[in-house]
Amino acid sequence: MHPVTLGDDVVTLSPPTLEDVDAITVACQDPEVQAWTVVPSPYRRQDAVWFVEELVAPGWAEDRERTWAVRADGRLAGMVGLGRMPARCAEIGFWMAPEARGRGLLHRALALVLDHAFDPAGMDLDRVEWKAYGGNWRSWRAVWRHGFRFEGALRLGGVQRDVRRDDWVGGLLRDDPREPAQPWPGMAVEVPAPPT
Repeated sequence: MHPVTLGDDVVTLSPPTLEDVDAITVACQDPEVQAWTVVPSPYRRQDAVWFVEELVAPGWAEDRERTWAVRADGRLAGMVGLGRMPARCAEIGFWMAPEARGRGLLHRALALVLDHAFDPAGMDLDRVEWKAYGGNWRSWRAVWRHGFRFEGALRLGGVQRDVRRDDWVGGLLRDDPREPAQPWPGMAVEVPAPPT
């Protein structure tokens, strides 16, 4: 699979390269990125090199994981990816650098990736699944705005750096409206504190 570039008049999504390693390393020092993702902690430059060379490149080549760097104003703003699951489904994941938050960049990036996911000329999926550790309201709000429905909480269903954590799960189907399907927050869920 040849990498695909996506974009609008504000953001460009293209696979991260070795030229992005320093920016990725800086962004992954952020406590929020480390609290809610599986990036190594502490995060070193060699982790970013491994990410680009061993995860991103083979993921595209084997069409099992499509990972894009979100770029705005000529700078790396974050990452978004789709990991293939069986039977025309993929799991979406993302993070944004601290200085890129609150500018609508993630909203634009997710719209582009979801269009690509469901497009017959793109990935031609029937479902995109979202998972986040329980309590990650920013992540839920990002996908909620695109029509994802909250489907449940999995007690100790996730693992982060060898520690079990509660998982939230949601989904968006090809024909679902791309607007909030439930009132905010749309569910009553116990919110565990992130591990320290």
